[in-house]
Amino acid sequence: MSTEEVIQTEPQRGTENKMLRVLAKFVSYLLHPIFMPLILLGTLYYVSPISFVKYKGTDLQMVFARVALITVFFPLLVVLLLKGLGFIKSIFMRTQKERIIPLLWTMICYWWVSHVFKNTDAPLIMQVLFKGSYWGLIVLFVCSIFFKISMHTMAAGGMLGFLTVLIIMSPVDMTIPLIAAIVVAGFSGTARLLLGAHTQFEIWSGYVLGILVQLAAYWYLL
Repeated sequence: MSTEEVIQTEPQRGTENKMLRVLAKFVSYLLHPIFMPLILLGTLYYVSPISFVKYKGTDLQMVFARVALITVFFPLLVVLLLKGLGFIKSIFMRTQKERIIPLLWTMICYWWVSHVFKNTDAPLIMQVLFKGSYWGLIVLFVCSIFFKISMHTMAAGGMLGFLTVLIIMSPVDMTIPLIAAIVVAGFSGTARLLLGAHTQFEIWSGYVLGILVQLAAYWYLL
């Protein structure tokens, strides 16, 4: 390869890498862990509407509104306040120290939503979703004391674990949703690797723990 060809190729590679990083950032924002409980609730409504048979009209809207308020709005508000005050540098909380306060507050929110749905006799699959999400945060917080773990892939692992529970509980064919979830989980982990946010160990441990906590929640509530 001539010198001119090398000079022309390097800018092209630089442009491609920049585009990949932009795409990886977009995926990271889109699949941010804070949105996962709401995404999974919507997925449940799409693949198993029978789970929502006790909720009608306004009650159904209130289910989604309550989950959005407790698991998205309140945690996001605290994270944005902490970033605005300079306690954290990024909403992705890249260091173990930055995660302490947001995780503690989010744990309270997730305990709250888990408690609400348990006390209102919500369907078992919903209780598994929120109990598993709450336990996942506890595991994440404890692990963060000793080593860093990917919150994105733990949320993605939770998605895979939740769909696995749904496969066990539901007679509906879940092959397509499960394949789609695996692809989405792969995008999430790949995006974090491309951004250099995590090592492969942190990525894979997130997947494994996310799956396990959802299965554990199912066995506990069964």
